[in-house]
Amino acid sequence: MSMSLSPKAQVVFAVLSYSFCSGSLVLVNKLILHHLPYPSLVITFQLWAALIFIQVADAFRLIEVDPVRWKNVKPYLAYTVAFSLGVYCNMKSLSMSNVETVIVFRALSPLIVSVADALFLGREWPSARSWVALCVIAAGAYGYAMTDAQFKTQGIIAYFWPTLYLLVISFEMAYGKKIISGVDLKTRSGPVLYTNMLGWPPMLGFAWMGGEYSRFYNDIMNRAIKGEPLFSKAAILLSLLGCVVGTGIGYSGWYCRDKVSAASYTLIGVMNKCLTVLVNLLIWDNHAPMEGIASLALCLVGGAFYSQAPMKKAHLESAPNVSDKDEERQDNVSMAPLLRRGGATAESKP
Repeated sequence: MSMSLSPKAQVVFAVLSYSFCSGSLVLVNKLILHHLPYPSLVITFQLWAALIFIQVADAFRLIEVDPVRWKNVKPYLAYTVAFSLGVYCNMKSLSMSNVETVIVFRALSPLIVSVADALFLGREWPSARSWVALCVIAAGAYGYAMTDAQFKTQGIIAYFWPTLYLLVISFEMAYGKKIISGVDLKTRSGPVLYTNMLGWPPMLGFAWMGGEYSRFYNDIMNRAIKGEPLFSKAAILLSLLGCVVGTGIGYSGWYCRDKVSAASYTLIGVMNKCLTVLVNLLIWDNHAPMEGIASLALCLVGGAFYSQAPMKKAHLESAPNVSDKDEERQDNVSMAPLLRRGGATAESKP
C-alpha cells in the first residue's frame, strides 16, 4: 500500500482508516457493553484476539513480525504504563464527574502536545492560525460542556482526575511518537504486538478493581441455573466484530501516528470524539440543545483550520551524509511534515 501511494495520499489513508476504526470501535463497544457489562474484560479479549491474529498470520507467513526483544520491550513498557494510567484516570474522571468534563479536558491535550512537539520532537512551534484553531476547539468543547447542568455544578475535587488524565494522555501521545522515531521495528505488526502483549495484564487488574470477575461469575451462574444460554448470539457476534475492529485500530493507529505529528495525531483523536458525540446527539438525543450541537460543530471547524507544524531545519539537516534510501527513512523517522512535502515515502512494511 505504501509503495503505490504518494506521501500525501498515505497521510489521507492513514487518517481516514484510523478515524473509521476509532469511530466504529466506540459504537461496537457501546453495543457490546449493553450485552456484556465488563469493560476491562472486553478490552482484554480484544487485545488477546489481536495477538492471536498476529501469531497465526505470522505462522502462515501472511505477514512479517518483529521478534520480541528486551531492548524494545522497555520503551513500549513505559508507553503501556502511561496508557494504562490514562485508562484508569479516565475511569476515575467519569466516576467523579461526567462525560462532558472529560471531553473538555481531552480537548486541551493538543495544546500541551504541540508544546511537546516543539520542545522534544523536533518540530517548529505551531503557526498563529494553528494556535487559534486549537483554542477554538477547546472553546467549543467548553461550550458544549456548559450546556450540561451537571458540569456547572461539579465541585473542585471533580477536576483533579480530569486534570491528571489530561497530563497523562498528553505524555502518552508525545511519547508514542518518540517510540516511532527511536525504536527500530521493521514491520507494521511490531508496535501492535508489543502494545497488546504488554497491555492486557493491566486490563485484568482494572477488571479486578472494578469487581468484574464477581459480576461475570454471578451472571454466568444465574444464566446456568435458569437454563439460559451463557452468551446471546448478539453478544458473540458483536464480540467477534469488536475483535476485528480492535485489531484494525491497533494497526491503523500506529500507522497514522507514523505519518503525522504527535499534535496532529492527538487532534485527530479529539475530532473523532467530538464527531461521535455530535452524531449521537443528532441521531439518538431528540432533546439535545442547539447550543451544544453548535459548540461541537465549532470544534470541527477549529480542526479544519489546524495546520501541522513543519520540522525544524536543524532537525532535518542532522544527518546530511546518508544514502537516498537512508534519507527517506530519516525523513520518516524524524517526523518530517508529510502534509506539505512531496519528498520521502516510508519503506514498505507489511
